[in-house]
Amino acid sequence: MSRRPLQIAVIGSGARDPELAPVAEEVGRRLAEAGAVVVCGGLGGVMEAAARGAREVDGDVIGILPGVEPAEANSYCTHVVAAATGKARNLAVVASADAVIAIGGEWGTLSEIAHARAFGRAVVALGSWSVKPAAPMPDGEGIETASDAAEAIGAALALAAAAR
Repeated sequence: MSRRPLQIAVIGSGARDPELAPVAEEVGRRLAEAGAVVVCGGLGGVMEAAARGAREVDGDVIGILPGVEPAEANSYCTHVVAAATGKARNLAVVASADAVIAIGGEWGTLSEIAHARAFGRAVVALGSWSVKPAAPMPDGEGIETASDAAEAIGAALALAAAAR
């Protein structure tokens, strides 16, 4: 019986950011080259850039949308889930992943990081939120920091594989 490919969520702002777009695109491309499926929120900004990178090398991308219209997904998503749950779709994005890479981001990204950790998913922060618990936690913080796309990919894939 074959195992399904690792699913790595790439989260970050939906706003277009010319500095983060190339980073997110590289992350998506490297994930697909490693055989992972990219999971994202299916819209613009970091989500679209990561999806574009994955599709450049024929990778699969699952876009989980907040609304009810699959047509709202960016054109790089190969599979679309219309969650019809608004911002609560952030839960589905991180719950569907074996690990999470956060690139930049705003409040929605912070919520996804928190949910990912509550679900036991490892998070790799690449120019994203730095979160420290008020007291030591039994399973550690679970948030790694990376300085570039290659380091983020290596960490996320290793953490996801170890969690299986």
